[in-house]
Amino acid sequence: MKIYTKTGDSGETSLFGGSRVWKDDLRIESYGTVDELNSVIGLAIEECNLVEIKIHLIEIQADLFNLGADLASPLEEKNNSWVPRISENDCEKLETLIDGIDSELPELKNFILPGGSKFSAMIHIARTVCRRGERQVVKLERTGNINHIIVVYLNRLSDYLFVLARYYNHKQGKSENIWSPRK
Repeated sequence: MKIYTKTGDSGETSLFGGSRVWKDDLRIESYGTVDELNSVIGLAIEECNLVEIKIHLIEIQADLFNLGADLASPLEEKNNSWVPRISENDCEKLETLIDGIDSELPELKNFILPGGSKFSAMIHIARTVCRRGERQVVKLERTGNINHIIVVYLNRLSDYLFVLARYYNHKQGKSENIWSPRK
């Protein structure tokens, strides 16, 4: 099987279920951003020296593949029953991770600037890509029939990525850079 099919040369692509849409369709933009997020997380994993975090991030990458498939599969399509859908259970797993690492962090009393370590800076980039994806999915939800839990999952994931960046810096002994407004 060749990697190229030439079916997208006209500027259209297929969703799961077979319907064709333009490559700049909001649904494609949404799962394209989720794919970008997954790639940024993959890069960050390579900078991480804590095995437990790597394991969690690889599990999240698998969730993001499911989430992308969910977005690529309109709910109204009849032959998409095989598609894995993001569930409340996936969101609860993220909440458990957030609660676990947040309990080990000092209380956040100020806004912080992204950075501290290379891994944490990459995780902050992932967080911002996640937020962009969330905004796109919210817009898509207003125009189409999608699984609402996707919005919830992306919201929780961006929270997780924020506390993860803080947690990693904390574990590595890196101080947080506090934002102070300039006058």
